[in-house]
Amino acid sequence: MGSPYRLARPTDDARNLRNNATDAERLLWNHIKGAQLAGLKFSRQMPIAGFISDFVCRSRKLVVELDGSQHVDAADYDAVRTRKIEAQGYRLIRFWNNDLTDNLEGVLETIVRAALGGPVQPTPLPLSRTREGEERS
Repeated sequence: MGSPYRLARPTDDARNLRNNATDAERLLWNHIKGAQLAGLKFSRQMPIAGFISDFVCRSRKLVVELDGSQHVDAADYDAVRTRKIEAQGYRLIRFWNNDLTDNLEGVLETIVRAALGGPVQPTPLPLSRTREGEERS
């Protein structure tokens, strides 16, 4: 074991995130691992631009992020993160966790379209949601 004073490396953080994946991350990974989605090879929890990205197709320079309820209050942070990752030449697309569970096929189709350079409907973090899937009254 290393020194308790050593700062964690991005790869250490990424490994920890892979070992503690959310249910949504595990669901998506089961459908994209092993190049089973249109032959696209994805990696998960990859450091890019000082951030750890959920899923990355390096050959297509595509980052896929899954956002849970913690992102409702993090729109400004997520916007900065997106700009920095895109400044590295990546295209970043986001999905709410419940988008994945409610419309898995649509999410997978959108990922393939984005990887092939096609248009995708942006998925901004809506102000009307307070938590995943719940609408404000």
